[in-house]
Amino acid sequence: MTSLALGPALGTRLGRINPVAQLAAIGVVTLVLLSSLDVVTPAVVVAAELCLLPAAGLTSPRDLWRRTWPLLLGASSVGLVNVLLSEDAGVITGVGLGLRVVGLALPGVLLVATTDPVRLADALTLHWRVSTRFAYGALAALRLVPLLVAEFESVRLARRARGVEAGRNPVARARLLGGIVFTLLVGAVRRGSRLATAMDARGFDSGITRTNARGSHLHRRDAAFVAGTVVVCAAAVALSVLTGAWDPVFVG
Repeated sequence: MTSLALGPALGTRLGRINPVAQLAAIGVVTLVLLSSLDVVTPAVVVAAELCLLPAAGLTSPRDLWRRTWPLLLGASSVGLVNVLLSEDAGVITGVGLGLRVVGLALPGVLLVATTDPVRLADALTLHWRVSTRFAYGALAALRLVPLLVAEFESVRLARRARGVEAGRNPVARARLLGGIVFTLLVGAVRRGSRLATAMDARGFDSGITRTNARGSHLHRRDAAFVAGTVVVCAAAVALSVLTGAWDPVFVG
């Protein structure tokens, strides 16, 4: 089960930060991590991100694993593949790439784990002037993720009840998984078409400026959060330069 399917943990300290401030901080982290190929920069950034786990309410190892296992699997795969298939990449390079994947993805996990999608859509439309059609369309898609996970489990159990199982054969298991994914894709396309029609019927494509009943406000803590992110990223780059590990991408 993924982070999106689990939904946000309400009442956390990190959840008090406005969603657009969190997105701005994610943008800063992304820019810094994509600017160098060294191992020091992502290590410092990931360490700072891990310090935010208690503020996000992710103190239970089981809950943390359920939300981050796809991230950890992807990071391990990236590092291992680069070490095995690249002639120039060593263990340090593989570790750096794996840490970079974690550093890029973990802020998104923290955002999803602490932010109500409705609050995110409100903040995007009010502060960044994002189109309501796009913002609330994305909100509706996020709301449907738990349903998609539930349907996946239902289809899997239904096929097992009919005796359709792969056993220990990896090829048959992959073929069975592909069939389930295709079934879910067809259902998602049909549901998306109905949802788009329903949104248009409610005036999301009318071009009329929509009001907002809930509102969204920026506070000093939001500016402090973004500023703290900039400081951490600057410190990571400075430490990388001082240790001689800095390896900028844009230098030939």
